[in-house]
Amino acid sequence: MLSQTTVHAIRAFIYLATIQSDSFVGATHLAKTIDAPANYLSKVLQQLTHQGLLESQRGAGGGIRLAKPAATITLFDIAEPIERVSTQAKCFMNKLCCGARPCRHHADWTKLHTDFLNFLKKVNIEDLVKQNQVDHDRFMMPGIRKDED
Repeated sequence: MLSQTTVHAIRAFIYLATIQSDSFVGATHLAKTIDAPANYLSKVLQQLTHQGLLESQRGAGGGIRLAKPAATITLFDIAEPIERVSTQAKCFMNKLCCGARPCRHHADWTKLHTDFLNFLKKVNIEDLVKQNQVDHDRFMMPGIRKDED
């Protein structure tokens, strides 16, 4: 239900939540750690920086970090600027539905979309870090061996 772009962004936020709040992480290191293409991830994270979710700093010791506490950043906050999930409420039948006589699946689709948005708004980055016992030293995405660094 979420694009690969959003999944990469969520993984980046989870990783950033494991570092000290006054530290910055370079985009290349972050991309390697979460197994995402560096240029691609940089563009996505730049978009989320403009949304106020991340802070960036240029130069030596620069990079990105969370702009606010992980407990206040929800999956919705990350997904909305990338996918505009809130605007996807239209029935999947599009023009074949939503007229005078909605299709028989319209109500179920509307409920599913509402439940999905509520889920995204309920889950925050800190919850994901805590529930999955993620820590900075053990952070590893599938397919990456820690000894390859």
